[in-house]
Amino acid sequence: MTINLDNLNEEQRQKLLNFNNLQQSFEFITSQRLQIESTLRETELAIEELEKINPDDTVYKAIGGILVKSEKNKLLDEKKSLKVTLEMRLKTLKQKEERVKTQIETMRKSIQADFQK
Repeated sequence: MTINLDNLNEEQRQKLLNFNNLQQSFEFITSQRLQIESTLRETELAIEELEKINPDDTVYKAIGGILVKSEKNKLLDEKKSLKVTLEMRLKTLKQKEERVKTQIETMRKSIQADFQK
């Protein structure tokens, strides 16, 4: 369905613009959530692998395209700290995503009601 904005009053135009902005925000938040989930999975895998190896085994971490020798326990602590941070960010993004989703649904119903008048 195509809507000609010229045929709408200012309030209807504003609602549609706000609706579009909310949809864009939702897409951005969803994209961020997916990136964090991916990074979290990678971090969890790294933790699993680090826990399997001996403390005196040589480990490396990637820093800007190069590998730098590191200590297992230090690297494990870094990864565990990163995991906690990512879990908190993920929780916050999921909450934000739900709020925006609810706002979109409310606005969609309002816009539909306006056009059915």
